[in-house]
Amino acid sequence: MSIFDLVIRNARCVTAADVFEADIGIRDGRIAALGRALAVGREEIDAAGRWVLPGGIDGHCHFDQPTGDGTRMADDFLTGTRSAACGGTTTIIPFACQQRGHSLREAVDDYHRRADGKASVDYAFHLIVSDPTPQVLAEELPALIREGYSSFKIYMTYDDLKLDDRQIIDVLAVAREHGAMVMMHAENADCIAWLTERLLAAGHTAPRYHAEARPMLVEREATHRAISYAQLVDVPILIVHVSGREAMEQIRWAQGRGMRIYGETCPQYLFLSAEDLGIDDSEAAHRRGSMCICSPPPRDKGNQEAIWDGLENGVFQVFSSDHAPFSIDDPQGKQAAGAKASFDKIPNGIPGVETRLPLLFSHGVQSGRLDICQFVALTATNVAKTYGLYPRKGSIAVGSDADLVIWDTHAPRPIRNADLHHAVDYTPYEGIEVSAWPALTLVRGQAVWRDGEFLGRPGQGQFQPCGLPAPARPKTRGRNT
Repeated sequence: MSIFDLVIRNARCVTAADVFEADIGIRDGRIAALGRALAVGREEIDAAGRWVLPGGIDGHCHFDQPTGDGTRMADDFLTGTRSAACGGTTTIIPFACQQRGHSLREAVDDYHRRADGKASVDYAFHLIVSDPTPQVLAEELPALIREGYSSFKIYMTYDDLKLDDRQIIDVLAVAREHGAMVMMHAENADCIAWLTERLLAAGHTAPRYHAEARPMLVEREATHRAISYAQLVDVPILIVHVSGREAMEQIRWAQGRGMRIYGETCPQYLFLSAEDLGIDDSEAAHRRGSMCICSPPPRDKGNQEAIWDGLENGVFQVFSSDHAPFSIDDPQGKQAAGAKASFDKIPNGIPGVETRLPLLFSHGVQSGRLDICQFVALTATNVAKTYGLYPRKGSIAVGSDADLVIWDTHAPRPIRNADLHHAVDYTPYEGIEVSAWPALTLVRGQAVWRDGEFLGRPGQGQFQPCGLPAPARPKTRGRNT
């Protein structure tokens, strides 16, 4: 009788620290042994010397999130986790979003209803705090942290989500008292509103003006303010979806002074630019620009290079998709306000949960810009540590969940939306070439993607309560930006 349910032979294993060759023995959904010539398993897979990495953890994505404005996300937990699995992601952490006038507990209960019986990969929840009433701060938030919802997001923009400065400080104080991690969407709402009003009054309504309404200075100022509040309260924070060098400089400044300030960036800031928002007011440019509207917006080519530098030299600890799936031809999606809507009426967000890892592996690892241990750290290990899932998730170690991906490397071929598995009718990365894609994705030892076929089952994914975060301190190496 075999002591292993599955053995992966001849694996070239990678963690955030090491590369080693081993067989991987899996029992009851966990890694039970690492070694040479392990006993025969009930099932055997020959990795044949290919890279075997921890399953990706997407620590920032939006599935079936209620919007309150009549728009609708294309992906629910069924289609969104299917897409994640096919792209090598084995755990996702979307957001239970509190609606103003309602409790956080209602948001969590509602989000569990949306996820139950649908997910094919594992999942945890962040919270979005939009109405920090005395009861939320004193009772609900501390209780939810204890129950495994130990990270939450604060918005400094969007009228229906943003908190004022005093509210931000109050939420940070709760995080300090209870050991939680706060994610900050750092953009100055008043500056954006002022610029938007003037652009619209001048008749500048095309998607390309979205970037002019949200220049880097509004992100820089809000990032500096968020860091200042974190310093005041003495609490770690993560600045999410950083788009360019000016916000990066604020983060690096804080990290250089020993503050626990962490950074996250996303594929759109490496592979899209301001030109993708449109170069004129034509119908074709409007359509392409609508596809690429997100906040903060993509910047210029120079800022793409700055973001790559930040991944290399340690400004960023986390690389997420910020998957926010609104279909381009959906009257409840990107066209909610009409086919030629002004930039301020087009829903913010782009899809990317399936393409996140292949893009970074191909253009980071395969190109030599990142070593493969950095890739694992940015896409799995650091995410697990930051959100209290490590060492259960994010590594290849005895006792860890057997969330594993065998990678195929191949000649470059283009990304095509027709080949993807989300429910969105486009990808902004159409035509970008990739030279790596998962051959096999395992979630707790069970195959959910193998050789081009999705094998996952609705309800196979399990909710993962999060412990208190223990992120590594930011590094300060390489060239400054």
